[in-house]
Amino acid sequence: MRKKLLALLLAAALVLSLAACSSGPAEEPAGEDAEGNGEGTAYNTVVPGKFTVGFDQNFPPMGFVGDDGQFTGFDLDLAAEVADRLGLELVLQPIAWDAKDMELSTKNIDCVWNGFTINGREDKYTWTEPYMANNQVFVVRGDSDIRTLADLAGKKVVVQMDSSAEAALADRPDLVETFGEYLTAADYESALMDLEAGAVDAVAMDEIVANYKIERRGENLFVLEEKLAAEEYGVGFLLGNTELRDVVQATLEEMAADGTLARISNDWFGKDVTTIGK
Repeated sequence: MRKKLLALLLAAALVLSLAACSSGPAEEPAGEDAEGNGEGTAYNTVVPGKFTVGFDQNFPPMGFVGDDGQFTGFDLDLAAEVADRLGLELVLQPIAWDAKDMELSTKNIDCVWNGFTINGREDKYTWTEPYMANNQVFVVRGDSDIRTLADLAGKKVVVQMDSSAEAALADRPDLVETFGEYLTAADYESALMDLEAGAVDAVAMDEIVANYKIERRGENLFVLEEKLAAEEYGVGFLLGNTELRDVVQATLEEMAADGTLARISNDWFGKDVTTIGK
């Protein structure tokens, strides 16, 4: 009798235990919120465990398609090092430059990291501190008689849509009014092709990109000494995403302190062009 009673008691206890387990709240997957959309994760990335970087794939040496068909560039190397130190998988997402705001707002990317100019955009994004300085300049053919901004009068000038050069020219209506024609292109590659073909007389663009193309590819181009505007590069995040910005900023500072920023810069430019900690 006692053995039967003990068996019944044990069976009842097991039933109650299973019922309690099944009626409790379901445990959410690690790193995801209630909707499973990745928000509220560690570092607040759009996809848990991944760091998705948006970039213009026609912007050497910051981000572009290499001779082997793979994405490469100075900024992409920096992003890869940051992702590795944070334990995140790097996802390189090429974007149309004039669609970068939509890419961020729809959470298709975590940030824009590709020679992204802070100046004039300070309140549109959540930024890291500047990590590099740059200038906006004019590029002409090597055999051109254009040597100063005044020589651009009556000439055909092209600029990439929604670029920092376009913004700089918006601040110089006096200069733009002297141009014979003022055109826009989808990207710098097509603008420079038009320049080499003689379809336009000058391209307004980032100095770092212009110098890379001239020095590394031997193109017959010339950068005017007179600058259009000075600027600084930073990593831009969706406005308000300070959580992810803060960890990326801290990692960049760590990389500056241990010499990694300088090493990557020397690999691409032959010198340290970075500004963090300087």
